Amino acid sequence: MTWGNATGMKVVTVSSWRELDDSVGEAGRCDGAGRAHSTLVFRGLARSAYTHMSGLARLRGDYAAVESHLIRNFRKYAHRQAPGPTVWDWLALGQHHGLPTRLLDWTFSPLVALHFATASWPQDDGVLLSIDCAAVHQLLPQPLSELLAAEGALLFTTEMLAKVAADLPCFDELGGDRPFLTFFEPPSLDERVVNQSSVLSVLSDPRFQLEQWLEEHSGAARAWLIPSEVKAEIRQRLDQANITERVLLPGLDGLADWLRRYYSPGSIEDGSAGASMAAQEERHRQDGRMAG
Repeated sequence: MTWGNATGMKVVTVSSWRELDDSVGEAGRCDGAGRAHSTLVFRGLARSAYTHMSGLARLRGDYAAVESHLIRNFRKYAHRQAPGPTVWDWLALGQHHGLPTRLLDWTFSPLVALHFATASWPQDDGVLLSIDCAAVHQLLPQPLSELLAAEGALLFTTEMLAKVAADLPCFDELGGDRPFLTFFEPPSLDERVVNQSSVLSVLSDPRFQLEQWLEEHSGAARAWLIPSEVKAEIRQRLDQANITERVLLPGLDGLADWLRRYYSPGSIEDGSAGASMAAQEERHRQDGRMAG
């Protein structure tokens, strides 16, 4: 096993659907400390070689310098699709439609994440990653942690973030020299966001990537390596549970993806059939992102 060695996080290689289901259930079990629901969020990678690099970082070069230009022009040209008044609403909308941002896509549902880990590349090992939001948010700068405690919330909303940080420069300044990670729920932009139980993460430095954060905080995360021979069994279970492109990507594109995968006489190996949680126009980039 090599996946996860660089970050030092706990990685479990599973041999069956049952083993995976039991292990994920155990990881998310509440300890009775005041929460009735699991505090884990999940990401699925169709190939273990994929990384958690943000769409912004994939632009290469001095990508951080163009972040503000991307957001400003997206807001200017997409003004008729106004999702809400805050910059966080606009970032969520941009991420949802494939704009390169510093955000990463997550979900509260391990089944949704497993869909994106198993819908393609059957000959490659997949990965299910989880992070404990509650543990991560214990490390937040004081203004953010106090707001979260006052609201009694697990995650931020876009409005909550805007109360403390009206824009990204203000957000970045909260962390000083130590980048921090936080999670927020996007507004219900459409059925895809709702059906995928979407969550977004953001780091306080666009040049700092999730793998770097995990190296310093490996105890907050764990992962399950899904060998290629186990993918078929998991995929069958997900299809039986109606965790498919037709449900997770409502509309004709998702319907076409589902039919293409379900009835393909061969294997879907190009990553275009729901293999990444990203916007439709990003499906062929093979970056392992979730969204669809």
